[in-house]
Amino acid sequence: MSAADVKFTKDHEWIRLNGDAAEVGITDYAQNQLGDVVFVELPDVGRTVSKGDVFGTIESVKAVSELFTPMSGEVTAVNTDLSSHPEKVNADADGTWIIKLKLSNPAESAELLTADQYAALVK
Repeated sequence: MSAADVKFTKDHEWIRLNGDAAEVGITDYAQNQLGDVVFVELPDVGRTVSKGDVFGTIESVKAVSELFTPMSGEVTAVNTDLSSHPEKVNADADGTWIIKLKLSNPAESAELLTADQYAALVK
């Protein structure tokens, strides 16, 4: 999968696109700001979400932050491994997905940031 398939939100989520399917996680910048992650609240599989909806929370030793859906769709999977090992987000934020979506409006990806735009945002 190329970098062109990954988009970012101003709220520090990433979404890796694969046709009408996608994986969602938080950026390395976000996990760095949070510090040691101790809990990830996951949504129910089958839940329908709209772009910008809160789909869960992530808790660290410093704060609790909401997780926002980058694009609309249905939650098809959640990373249950994070229930017992939330620190995986710290170890590999860019490679650790939190939810998987079946996208209902793939055109929404045009509204997201590219890697270069996101890098400029967090500079």
